[in-house]
Amino acid sequence: MLIKRDFYINGRWVAPVTPNDLHVIDPSTEEPCAVISIGSAADTEAAVAAAKAAYPAWAATPPARRKELVAGILAQYEKRAEEMAQAIAMEMGAPIDFARSDQAPCLPWHLTNFLRAFDQIHWLKPLGDHAPGAMIALEPIGVVGLITPWNWPMNQIALKAIPAMLAGCTCVLKPSEESPLNAMLFAEFCHDAGIPAGVFNLVNGDGPGVGSTLSAHPDVEMISFTGSTRAGKAITKAAAESLKRVTLELGGKGANLLFADADDRAVLRSVKRMMENSGQSCNAPSRLLVERSVYDETVAKAAEIANAIAVAPAMQPGNHIGPVVNKRQWDQIQGYIQKGIAEGARLVAGGLGLPEGMNKGYFVRPTIFADVKPGMTIEREEIFGPVLSIIPFEDEAEAVRIANDTQYGLTNYVQTGSPERANRLSRQLRSGMVEMNGKPRGAGSPFGGVKSSGRAREGGIWGLEEFLEVKAISGYDSSIAAE
Repeated sequence: MLIKRDFYINGRWVAPVTPNDLHVIDPSTEEPCAVISIGSAADTEAAVAAAKAAYPAWAATPPARRKELVAGILAQYEKRAEEMAQAIAMEMGAPIDFARSDQAPCLPWHLTNFLRAFDQIHWLKPLGDHAPGAMIALEPIGVVGLITPWNWPMNQIALKAIPAMLAGCTCVLKPSEESPLNAMLFAEFCHDAGIPAGVFNLVNGDGPGVGSTLSAHPDVEMISFTGSTRAGKAITKAAAESLKRVTLELGGKGANLLFADADDRAVLRSVKRMMENSGQSCNAPSRLLVERSVYDETVAKAAEIANAIAVAPAMQPGNHIGPVVNKRQWDQIQGYIQKGIAEGARLVAGGLGLPEGMNKGYFVRPTIFADVKPGMTIEREEIFGPVLSIIPFEDEAEAVRIANDTQYGLTNYVQTGSPERANRLSRQLRSGMVEMNGKPRGAGSPFGGVKSSGRAREGGIWGLEEFLEVKAISGYDSSIAAE
């Protein structure tokens, strides 16, 4: 079992002020795989103080030098990519092949995209020819608190820590206590890449402890949070007293509109995307809206696909889904499945209990409900597990109405052979992202939503700008070389 009690503060690994052990549980085995410490307010204060002390020099570091240092993290990842994948598979249950192909590589993917976007930033530029001497400067916001989830752990760390450091901010990361091992590896990458002491700090802990201290701390200028809508509201309230900037990437209940003219792989694509990562993705297409004329055949095909999806331990090679992250999550998903049955939805695949042949681990059967009616619990609430709701619609207008009738607005999906319809729906669906016909978003596209999904924009130039302040300057003499 790994022993990882220390925190990374001011360029070195330090013991917690007060010992407070927590076992990290392998969700495939239900057994402890590591011991970490849960930080206190005193640990968080030390990390914030280190970030505050390091801020002036880091903010004044020439952008090209910041870019060079942050880019060095990529070389450290490449040396230890397998170690990163193994950590993610063990701590949160992503199947090892999926951890290698999708989870761990989020770091180099986002880092490369941020480096490209970094070159597009104009740190000091004229307002326009109409206003001589008027300049616009972009400056780092200051010390930032980063609070990340367990479901795509390295993805969210990369989307926050990389642009924060590139922008000239110093930061304190509180990763999820469910999946801290990948974050501690990232801290080692930062250290070995030569990131100056105090620029990046890590304190493990829980929301009520470290998370709340960061959110309310007067020396933290910004909180960037990814997690539940409930927690996002609490963080916003805590941050209001110090008027800090808060960016939130929260839950989702994505609608996936499948029309009769969709291609032959649309159903397969829809079900597989839903079940990926055991359904533990905020942008999962969890509501499959199907045109009535192809509804019955779509339900039958979706059930067949779900029943063929294998479920196996995370460390087992192969194309399967793993467990959900913990017992609490497993119990919650079982409750939603029971609720779907009780409210009259038709269970066509999966269902309650562990998959056949399993008696240990937090495994959930890939589950599909048909004949789901708008307003049912499983149609309204984010389940965060491998549970798909299928809903019929008569025409395009009804599909849009059902899709938009939700508190969330992260990602919606469209499956249609009509380019005109696809373009039209992309503007009518109320969400921060729309993915059509299986085409992934472009490299450097912003990730984020509207309504109760939060309004952060992470990735690319938008993700960098989240960590920058805009300063308007008048009377600037552009003939003098900038200092």
